[in-house]
Amino acid sequence: MSWFITGTDTGVGKTWFARLLVTTLREQGIAAAGYKPVACGDRDDALALAEASGGLAVDEVNPIYLKAAVAPKIAAMLDDSRINPGAILADLKQFEKRFDHVVVEGAGGWRVPLADDYDMADLATDIAHPVIVVVANRLGALNHTILTVEDIRASGLEVAGLVLNHLQDELDTAAITNKGVIEELVDAPILAEIIHGQDFLDLKPFLTSAVSPQ
Repeated sequence: MSWFITGTDTGVGKTWFARLLVTTLREQGIAAAGYKPVACGDRDDALALAEASGGLAVDEVNPIYLKAAVAPKIAAMLDDSRINPGAILADLKQFEKRFDHVVVEGAGGWRVPLADDYDMADLATDIAHPVIVVVANRLGALNHTILTVEDIRASGLEVAGLVLNHLQDELDTAAITNKGVIEELVDAPILAEIIHGQDFLDLKPFLTSAVSPQ
């Protein structure tokens, strides 16, 4: 069973959640690891996933690192290179042979460009794992969540569920009401509500029939 983690935007807590999911799985004795195909700007996210995955080498978890903190396609151009989606898929296939669960974290949002006529949504479609959407619980979350979920389904992928991430300690009216409205408007379960910095996670919603095995 593996998942593709995307977010309603960049900076919404994808890595924190992915790291938390991998850590919790491993604490239960499950062979799990994180995988971040592309990192731009720095490798902090990849390093966090590598550490959570039992101390793997960062190059195993993150095969493509680009220095510029911009969209992967642009970062590759600035680095005088191109991203090869086929190479990513081949590397991931070998990586997944080593683990029972792999948590694949995308870069940026759902439609971030990776190469000519190829974006993160195309990569997720080729990987074909159920998608977990990390939602930043703030003003604007409803629109971003609805559009992201609709596009994931239009790609023919399963939305395994949503993770509502509270980015601030104090919740405003939007943050308080978002959960109920999202549940009403989006036909997908909220698998967890987390606060950035949280170090525990209930695995049960992730390991039930709501998430299809791959």
